[in-house]
Amino acid sequence: MVKSISGAEVVTAEGGLAKVFEYPGMVIVDTRHKGDRVQGYIEGSINLPDSDTNCDSLANIILAYDTPTMFYCNGIRCERSANAIHKALGCGYKNIYWLRGGFNEWKAKGFPYLRNSQ
Repeated sequence: MVKSISGAEVVTAEGGLAKVFEYPGMVIVDTRHKGDRVQGYIEGSINLPDSDTNCDSLANIILAYDTPTMFYCNGIRCERSANAIHKALGCGYKNIYWLRGGFNEWKAKGFPYLRNSQ
């Protein structure tokens, strides 16, 4: 299980929420499969599964290489966000944040999220 990624900053749910307020233009990438979003997702997040993540798909949602971007998936045992971060770093993106505890931590902390079939 990966605990850190060189070039990305690991953040807790509290840290991730603070980054959202610090960087109003932050891109939040939900790397889970679309079906996982039924259980809930962070408001404003863009669904881009790690299997669909590549330099072209990232360029469609992240306007500049230095745009603050936070990646998440289900939780610490989920490797999708780590996979997507490795791809983003390989494409040259910087200011990458990893919500390693994922949606499970976000929800457990009582932070706001949306829940529907998107």
